[in-house]
Amino acid sequence: MVEPPIDPMLAKLVDDLPATDGLLFEPKWDGFRSIVFRSNDDVCIQSRDLEPLDRYFPELHQALLDRLPPGSVVDGEIVIAQDGALNFDALQLRLHPAASRVEKLSKAMPSSFVGFDLLAVDGVSIMDRPQSERRAQLERVLKGVAAPVYLTPVTRDRAVAAEWLQRFEGAGLDGVIAKPADARYQPGKRAMFKIKHARTADCVVAGFRWHKKIEDAIGSLLLALYDDKGTLHHVGVTSSFTMEKRRQLVEELAPLRTNALHDHPWKAWAEGFGDGQRMPGGQSRWSAGKDLSWEPLRIERVCEVKYDHMQGDRFRHAATFLRWRVDKAPRDCKYDQLEIIPAYELASIFGL
Repeated sequence: MVEPPIDPMLAKLVDDLPATDGLLFEPKWDGFRSIVFRSNDDVCIQSRDLEPLDRYFPELHQALLDRLPPGSVVDGEIVIAQDGALNFDALQLRLHPAASRVEKLSKAMPSSFVGFDLLAVDGVSIMDRPQSERRAQLERVLKGVAAPVYLTPVTRDRAVAAEWLQRFEGAGLDGVIAKPADARYQPGKRAMFKIKHARTADCVVAGFRWHKKIEDAIGSLLLALYDDKGTLHHVGVTSSFTMEKRRQLVEELAPLRTNALHDHPWKAWAEGFGDGQRMPGGQSRWSAGKDLSWEPLRIERVCEVKYDHMQGDRFRHAATFLRWRVDKAPRDCKYDQLEIIPAYELASIFGL
């Protein structure tokens, strides 16, 4: 048997649909990434973070047990569809410590699982097989499968994928995923490409600044990303909150202020001994005279923000807060999610 955990294969953000041949295009589902392990007598639902999700989706656990063949491992997405669109906020409500609350929500707004890759058949790994072959086997495994388990659509036609990119936006889908048809499954690697409706990034929330005019209100959150060496860099701020939300954030973030500097990667900066490079309190010709003092937070929270473009290794303007990403670990928030590979480079990367 193929046992958990398995790091899910990841995607790199690109500007547009790649024009290179030999790609499979799929809708990008806006949900919780999950890998389902179906043993002979049970099911394990693993999160993107390698943690078990079964207790939060009891209705899916039994459905997957009934609908997946023993020995199969399926990569996919847990989603909640409501009123003709995907509801990510409803998914986040499921991550609740009270089993009674989870059970109530599972009946009021049941979830679904959309499969988009197959990692094992009859207990044997097929991760080294080409994407196209894994897709063909996935179609056989999920042939005739019933709700709430679904098979994601796929196309090799770029024009169809472009239509999806526009048509599916109203349904709450994130965009389109492009997968090299001849590529093996690469756990933890950004071996796929995602084309989204807007530029977004998942960032660590490493601290905040108080509102300059209003007491007991947050002015902005300090955003950060890890580089390849594991260093956490300040990349900008998000301040797109209503006044009500600014006051709520004071209470919401209060627990993260406790012992925040103990292991904080910016401890030297906070204590005035930093080197001044990419630091949240550093002065520049743009900030002369401004109060850039900040409060550290424990490195535990991740948020998704929308941004227009990068200037060097930072956001050019303040990013727009979209949502908390309770399903993502801070260590997964890296610069590589922002890298854009021009289409002309794809042939050399894939050897096509």
